[in-house]
Amino acid sequence: MNAPGQKPPLLSRREALDFLLDAARPVEGVETVATLEANGRVLAEDVASTLDVPSADNTQMDGYAVRAADCATGSATLRVSQRIPAGKVGEALERGTAARIFTGALIPPGADAVVMQEQCEAVGDSVTVRHAPREGEWIRRTGEDIVAGSTILAAGTRLRGQELGLAASVGLAALPVRRRLRVAVFFTGDELAMPGEALAPGAIYNSNRFTLRGLLENFGCEIRDFGIVPDSLEATRATLREAAGEHDLIITSGGVSVGEEDHIKPAVEAEGRLAMWQIAIKPGKPLAFGEVGARESSATGTRESSATGARESSATGAAFFLGLPGNPVSSFVTFLLFVRPFLLRLQGVTGPVEPCGYMMRADFSWTKADRRNEFLRVRINSSGGLDLFPNQGSGVLTSTVWGDGLVDNPPGHPISAGDLVRFIPFAELQH
Repeated sequence: MNAPGQKPPLLSRREALDFLLDAARPVEGVETVATLEANGRVLAEDVASTLDVPSADNTQMDGYAVRAADCATGSATLRVSQRIPAGKVGEALERGTAARIFTGALIPPGADAVVMQEQCEAVGDSVTVRHAPREGEWIRRTGEDIVAGSTILAAGTRLRGQELGLAASVGLAALPVRRRLRVAVFFTGDELAMPGEALAPGAIYNSNRFTLRGLLENFGCEIRDFGIVPDSLEATRATLREAAGEHDLIITSGGVSVGEEDHIKPAVEAEGRLAMWQIAIKPGKPLAFGEVGARESSATGTRESSATGARESSATGAAFFLGLPGNPVSSFVTFLLFVRPFLLRLQGVTGPVEPCGYMMRADFSWTKADRRNEFLRVRINSSGGLDLFPNQGSGVLTSTVWGDGLVDNPPGHPISAGDLVRFIPFAELQH
């Protein structure tokens, strides 16, 4: 327990992420969409095949379909009795003959092997097979890849090109998927301006609006952008109320710190509840999580989480809320580390949602280790090591364009050139 007036300790990245994933509730609602239009969607139900793949024995190679017994000598001359391209059905193969056959074509009855054309010499209507094939050689067997009735894709799978191709290979023209996630975004700060507008003294362009919307589009979300909200408690509360009515998740940028003009925290507490605030990471400490429009369950009420010090409740009829920092790199990094896995869980993804990290050699030194978990912007160099962007400030957006990913550096951990560090590529984090 914390002493009266004492602030609770900051949550670690692991504690914060576990808390978010435990809280995530997949969206309800299923729709059927054309397989051609299902890229990036999440399957709502298991999908089974209605046919065997291959549906019949066929050849893996261009060559000659033969009876293996006819070619046992390793140098057999056979009459070519037929020609079978893909999509055609051949006749039964006579003994002592061969069928010219092309990749994907059905094996004719009587044939039990295929000899690739490179091992054959064709002259007129005969072919000399200079190979003693074994039975089944270069033949794809019926059901070798997929057996009719088997599950080919599980519920909770996020569909990529290869999953769509697999579904199409068994003739599925449409797939059952969860509906798209509805996300509201807005940005706080009277200093913000939009590109194309003249900058007043002290104003800055709202880069976070473009970064966050681009990232959300990568995940196929339906986005409503409320734009820049004035720095006032009343305006912030009004926008939260409007956004909560129609959306699954509200994401904001800015206003989550502790200054007099930071209104997100009190606004969320007034319109719902704040369950988590401030993470021990750098950049990105002021990350807020809660719900807007939450109604307490009479059955369970509210309880204190001993693991995190955050307040948990069984809330219904609410939109989730994630408040990101205003500094552009902090906003970008916290989206990748926390919003991305949370989005995937809300979309119904049941498999791993955390990015893979790879141990790579640091070709730099980092002696000023912070007490927080740091995420350093780095780039892969031509020798297979990692170079560090020279300015790791939370406002240096050029580092995110220059870099290939992040080094996940534990608290209080200095890095010397040659050390192995955990590298998370941006490619693992943005899709």
